[in-house]
Amino acid sequence: MYLAPITIEMQIVKQMNMRIIKMSRLFTILLSTLLLVSCHNRTNKNWASLTGWSSKDKKAAGFSEPTNYRGQSTPPGMVLIEGGTFTMGHVQDDVLFDWNTTPVQMQVRSFYLDENEVTNVEYLFYLEWLERIFPKSEEQNKHIYTSALPDTLVWRNTLGANELLTENYLRHPSYSDYPVVGVSWLQASEYCKWRSDRVSEKTLMDKGVLNNIYSMDSLELNGQNYFNTDTYLANPTLLFEGDSSVYKKGLPVATKKGKGKGRGKRGEFTGRHVKVSDGILSPKFRLPSEAEWEYAAKADVENREYNNIRGRKKYAWNGKYTRNKGRRFKGDQVANFKQGRGDYSGPAGWSSDGGAISMPIKSYDPNAYGLYDMSGNVAEWVADVYRPIIDTEANDFNYFRGNVFNKKMIDEEGKVVVVDYNTVRFDTLPNGKIVPKNLPGSLRYVPVTKEDAYMRPNYEKAYNIDSRDGDLASTKLYNKDEDELETKPRMYNSPVTPFNIGESGLKIQEYDTEYRTTLISDISRVYKGGSWRDREYWLDPSQRRFLPEYMATSYIGFRCATDKLGPMTFKKRTRTTEKIK
Repeated sequence: MYLAPITIEMQIVKQMNMRIIKMSRLFTILLSTLLLVSCHNRTNKNWASLTGWSSKDKKAAGFSEPTNYRGQSTPPGMVLIEGGTFTMGHVQDDVLFDWNTTPVQMQVRSFYLDENEVTNVEYLFYLEWLERIFPKSEEQNKHIYTSALPDTLVWRNTLGANELLTENYLRHPSYSDYPVVGVSWLQASEYCKWRSDRVSEKTLMDKGVLNNIYSMDSLELNGQNYFNTDTYLANPTLLFEGDSSVYKKGLPVATKKGKGKGRGKRGEFTGRHVKVSDGILSPKFRLPSEAEWEYAAKADVENREYNNIRGRKKYAWNGKYTRNKGRRFKGDQVANFKQGRGDYSGPAGWSSDGGAISMPIKSYDPNAYGLYDMSGNVAEWVADVYRPIIDTEANDFNYFRGNVFNKKMIDEEGKVVVVDYNTVRFDTLPNGKIVPKNLPGSLRYVPVTKEDAYMRPNYEKAYNIDSRDGDLASTKLYNKDEDELETKPRMYNSPVTPFNIGESGLKIQEYDTEYRTTLISDISRVYKGGSWRDREYWLDPSQRRFLPEYMATSYIGFRCATDKLGPMTFKKRTRTTEKIK
């Protein structure tokens, strides 16, 4: 009678031992796999190329060796948007019936996008940098700083008491975390260029290639003396008037025997400069294209079921309504928008969205990609030139209208041309503002010529903004050459530039007196998303509007994007968004 319990215990012990044995075998298999992978990785470092030369052979002979590139790092303040296909322009409501948002299937590449709009405090850093490098007190710089200033007068209303906003919204600390507004498309694009240089500059400081130039007493940061990425990659000696003291040791350089050059003197540049092939510098920042912005705002990935998208989203969040469905904040608004005539926030208390105008960034929950305020708060500039129809017959991959293909200008000696104060060019906008086309210290770019595009199957000229929609090839004069015509035909009867300069240099501001039928032109840029002053209709990411690139409003801001290099995603193919049944 006493054997039964003992037998049961023995069986339990036996089962536990079997489990331990299985676990140990599994552990052994995993450990062996890891060792094999690690050995495989070690052997990959000395792999033989198609010529039979291994990496060690190349290094010993003094050829460039493979870099330790481990993939692109996420730029500060950005999130990775994994590319894919989606239906662009698929709106829920189209009350105007103007075919402005015809649904089209579009493929978008992976890219990085700011998780929130550029704020006042970030833009003020840009202004402070400009004022320091290009002092506005000097006559030669007077248009450089002022060209970047946001138009604070956009808050004025002839029948509204908003004067305090014109004085405080941009610079007062109470609005530091608010989206910057009053910036035109042109100003937003220039900020993206400036940000590219500052990110690369900080990266080189962290890598020990560049000294902290802002703390060097021997260096005067003025005019052309600042860091420019394109100039650095073309020829580092062109920066800072050839002053080598701005550089540290640089990247290590191996000799033919695989040894370094030695420490050298203190502060001496003994290594080499960074190249594109090192993969250290981040790609340039820019405004997102319309397709990219809409794809990121919709975040259809959360509605994916295997390889299908179930349903269509009306907003950046799931659901047909703008109120929170959760138990804790049930009934609260999930975005900042105009709820009705004379109702910008709702009554004080329970149903208020918290802001009569724009609100601080990240005031509401992000969408499925981790992006804030893709519906509401402020609308945002995108890179595209506006056209009523997205021409997918021409291109359904990473669609973008607005390409002007340029190349670096090369002088007679075969060297790149760096802009200085004698060669900087300014442009007079239709509203009378004077802006620099390029800053001193940057490289000069010129449009590609017909000779450059000769016999190319992908493009024929530099200017492609009006391609298939206003250019000569889309008119009845398709068989003509532009050089044969006195005036270039225009598809859209849009206003011409109403600003002229007289023979004596006097500014003459006059309006275009001819009757015009449209505002669509090659300088009309798209802006997306609803804002604090828009009704619910405009919160749909597929809705689109446009404005001339030199104009600014109190409800349009922007965020930056940059390209994802290499694979679409860092992760393996996983069912991360598959619905659990």
